[in-house]
Amino acid sequence: MPQALKLTAMTSLSPQSSLSRIRIGSAPDSWGVWFPDDPQQVPWLRFLDEVAESGYEWIELGPYGYLPTDPAVLTEETAKRGLKVSAGTVFTGLHHGEAVWEKTWAHVADNAVLAQAMGAEHLVVIPSFWRDDKTGEVLEPDTLTPEQWRNLTSLTERLGHEVRERYGLRIVVHPHADTHIDSEENVVRFLDGTDSDLVSLCLDTGHYAYCGGDSVKLIETYGSRIGYLHLKQVDPEILADARAKGTPFGPAVAQGVMCEPPGGVPALGPVLEAAQKLDVDLFAIVEQDMYPCEPDAPLPIARRTRAFLRSCGA
Repeated sequence: MPQALKLTAMTSLSPQSSLSRIRIGSAPDSWGVWFPDDPQQVPWLRFLDEVAESGYEWIELGPYGYLPTDPAVLTEETAKRGLKVSAGTVFTGLHHGEAVWEKTWAHVADNAVLAQAMGAEHLVVIPSFWRDDKTGEVLEPDTLTPEQWRNLTSLTERLGHEVRERYGLRIVVHPHADTHIDSEENVVRFLDGTDSDLVSLCLDTGHYAYCGGDSVKLIETYGSRIGYLHLKQVDPEILADARAKGTPFGPAVAQGVMCEPPGGVPALGPVLEAAQKLDVDLFAIVEQDMYPCEPDAPLPIARRTRAFLRSCGA
């Protein structure tokens, strides 16, 4: 990275006052896990061993089926490593309307049952991609019609209500590159169009920066809607190249666009400080998209990242 950027990033490394309201964790994503079963991914037992060895206490479930879906098995394996579960993750395409509700709910219910059994408080909701995250194939237009926006907001509210009433979990919607909730404009439109009592945001600092957003500004402006954090950075040089060439998100990740902190943007120290000022308990889960990656790559990165976050006071 350029020396000027490196110096800027390092200025955020000075020890901060304890971020007492922030609970740090990691996720299968930081071990290159994007799919329930893929030969390029590390086995789930290795993930659990290494995430605990890296100094993390909290984890997410990742793609449903990667970790055991039997709560008894997963409880035993996490407990023996001193790990607890913060959230499950679901994928939705609710802008398609009522026609996809039953299929979506079946997927959500499976995840919610496991998350609830593991003592989690949240479900991270990721909108469906308009182009495939693995191949880059364009699947549908990258903008929504007014009717599709109405479907997205109304059905997400319904999802939030049903998940809360049936499972006692809160949904946190994750703005994501190559989805329809991505840029500041679309994130704000989504927040303004949904009920704050039913729908909160999972602010992923890397995805939001990838799409041109300012995480600190979003926290300061929409703080009451921030229910969860994903900590991630982007390499600005690789991102600029991806934007110039129109590279899809998946191939950009393979090129290293999501980088190890503190080598990218946004600076995470100011993000964590802004989140602490909200004076609410927040999970901040490290997610460095690395699919695919060499199996020995994640552990040393995870150790260094945990040490870096401690230097920020987290």
